[in-house]
Amino acid sequence: MDIKDFQIPRLGRAQLDSPLDPSTAFIDDGATVAYDSDAAKLAEYVRKGKTIPAFELAGPRARIYHDPSWCKAAVLTAGGLCPGLNDVIKFLTSTLRGQYKVPIVYGIRYGYRGLNPASKLAPIVLTDENTDDIHEQGGTILGSSRGEEDTGVMVDTLMRMNINLLFCIGGDGTARCAHDIAMEAQRRGLSISVISIPKTIDNDISFIDKSFGFETAVAACSRFASGANNEAKGAYNGIGLVRVMGRDSGFIAAYATLANSYINYCLVPERKFTLEGEGPDALLPNLVERMNRKHHAVMIVAEGAGQELFDKLPEMHDASGNLIHNDIGILLRDKIREHFKKLDIEVNVKYFDTSYAVRSGPCHGADAVFCAMLAQNAVHAAMAGRTDMVIGHWGDHFTHVPIALATRERKKIDLHSQLWTSVRASTCF
Repeated sequence: MDIKDFQIPRLGRAQLDSPLDPSTAFIDDGATVAYDSDAAKLAEYVRKGKTIPAFELAGPRARIYHDPSWCKAAVLTAGGLCPGLNDVIKFLTSTLRGQYKVPIVYGIRYGYRGLNPASKLAPIVLTDENTDDIHEQGGTILGSSRGEEDTGVMVDTLMRMNINLLFCIGGDGTARCAHDIAMEAQRRGLSISVISIPKTIDNDISFIDKSFGFETAVAACSRFASGANNEAKGAYNGIGLVRVMGRDSGFIAAYATLANSYINYCLVPERKFTLEGEGPDALLPNLVERMNRKHHAVMIVAEGAGQELFDKLPEMHDASGNLIHNDIGILLRDKIREHFKKLDIEVNVKYFDTSYAVRSGPCHGADAVFCAMLAQNAVHAAMAGRTDMVIGHWGDHFTHVPIALATRERKKIDLHSQLWTSVRASTCF
């Protein structure tokens, strides 16, 4: 890993005194968080005289770049819904207006579409009053959308609005668009801080150990898993099948399995399996053996699992360019019924699809706290003149992550990790 990969672009020297209370725990500009936590690896860097790869530590700076009294900020949400969107909007607004006294914070409606005048979507002004209780609501008060907009047109809009602080809340596609805006602003010589705040309940953004909404999603899945368990035990040879989100990464399914120990099967995109045949990766023979012994089972499957089981069909993509997966939940439901019917064994399959119910609600508990701190650190980074970056979290610290690094590849479950070892130990497949 090259140390240059971790460098955060800056608009210029931070020469202004921060307006925050002098008792604030300001972060030194050179403070970092090591990427590697393994002591042996760190010692190896030192032995070879190499600089340890490290993230810039997030937090308020004593010296800032932007003059708050001359600032105008804009906030947008893009991509799919996720618990916590309104929490982030609220705390961006309160930090900008309350702590830094930024006079105007605009809410851009329906994602990047709202930065294209052709969409005729006038922004709204965000205040403490109209964001006071939005954290209690699911979804986003700004609306969201998928799809690309012309980068030049969006930067033209930011110029006309005199925006110098832009906060983009979304997943990797949203972050890539934010990167394009930051690059175009730099090309034009504009001092616009572009900060991305990672939103994906799949928890699949690289170089970030967790993203907001994930913990709430895992907790919400518990309600469905409990129902699936009740249905499975309430019928002879009952199977409760729960489909959860996880297009390319199975973190929700894996964590929900460990949080609900009566789940017997966890199917994720990272692990390939077959339906029939022999061996440890053949699902249906394993399920038959389970039914003969226990007469019930609970199965959780991530939406991107088992895509290789479908007949080859033309690929389709959503407006964000994401591959649209075939419905593995329906396929499993039907194949299980067919297989048991062929063997003349009674089976009762109850199918639960959790996707929209999980992602559209508000966030709770520690997840809400996480949203607040992400938003606050995003504002601190922007005011200090950072740009083209994502607010991340690594170990026990909030960090600054270059967008190019965060979007280099999608984070996936390591099948040799302690997480997957724990999942395999608690399941029968």
